Amino acid sequence: MLASATVGWVAFAAAGLAPNALLMGVAAAVATLALYRAVLFIHEIAHLKPGAVPGFEAAWNLLVGLPLMVPSLMYVGSHRDHHDINLFGTEADPEYEPIARWNPLRIVASVAPMFVLPPLLALRWGVLGPLSRLFPPLRPLVVGHLSTLVINARYRRKAPVKRDAWRWALEEAAGAIYFWAAVAGVAIGWVPLRWLGLWCAVGVGILVLNHLRTLAAHRYDNPGGRLDWAGQLLDSVNLPGIPVLTPLAAPVGLRYHGLHHMLPGLPYHALGAVHRTLRAELRSDSPYHATEMGSVFGALGALLRRASRSEAEDAASVIRARLARLAAASGGKLSAADPAAAPERSPASRRSADDAAVARSARSARPYGAPASTGHTAPNPRT
Repeated sequence: MLASATVGWVAFAAAGLAPNALLMGVAAAVATLALYRAVLFIHEIAHLKPGAVPGFEAAWNLLVGLPLMVPSLMYVGSHRDHHDINLFGTEADPEYEPIARWNPLRIVASVAPMFVLPPLLALRWGVLGPLSRLFPPLRPLVVGHLSTLVINARYRRKAPVKRDAWRWALEEAAGAIYFWAAVAGVAIGWVPLRWLGLWCAVGVGILVLNHLRTLAAHRYDNPGGRLDWAGQLLDSVNLPGIPVLTPLAAPVGLRYHGLHHMLPGLPYHALGAVHRTLRAELRSDSPYHATEMGSVFGALGALLRRASRSEAEDAASVIRARLARLAAASGGKLSAADPAAAPERSPASRRSADDAAVARSARSARPYGAPASTGHTAPNPRT
């Protein structure tokens, strides 16, 4: 984390001081990739037991989270809901939506908000945070809907209590200090406006990369019902990918997202070795192999193809329903050979026969001896 943050901020400074656009672009690209990797250590922080690595979260916030307006409270606490066996893939999961059932254009358009998020994040921590402390009626909105990194916009964050309340107060105060220090620097001429533009550009780059990685992390096929352990595994994706490129696109072990959902407490630096061991030792028909996709772009392409099929099936279902109503209105004169005679498929039936077979085999071949109970929680080697 320290190395990534150092490289990132040095490259950021080089971009700001660059004598021409080409050098600025190269330095900004390096800064984006390095700070993107540094930012994603927030995922490790979310899984650390409190006090396991003293000072790590504070250092991360000071060097990465607060300067980029993404303090750790935006992920620490809420991320556990994504791993809860009872909440994963449901409306209570902040990091899941049935994206494979969206219109493909909607999936592509979901990248657009990333281009305006950096200034909005700054306003949240510099303006809305302090205002919500002064005007309590504003607080539920700020805490519930403006303080968490989510895919699921319906997710509502609960108000922090006890130790978490102190964490929020400290991080919100620090975020406001960082924001107003930057505003003061610009106002008195210490910080040129081009540096703010560079900050926004690097922030957009980080957010776009993270959004694409997130879209590739799951299959997003679940329409909202509760999934058992096997179903959660099969909805998650491992990306062995392309050397150098995939680790850049999904750093800090996040390309092994399927394995991470099996063993959420496993440190990021151990995921690669464990993944290779499982690939070598598990039988060829193990469901674990079904979690693999070739690369981030391969996973994104597969997501768009599933969305296209889902849209076509939805259209066919609408047509069948309309024909069925027409048949009823005409006194049943349409022949049974008409499409209306075919039963309408429910959303749950859209999973392919292959996926269903894999899910059945997963329940009979759970790695690491996971029990069949849907209340299973993967072991946490850190505790």
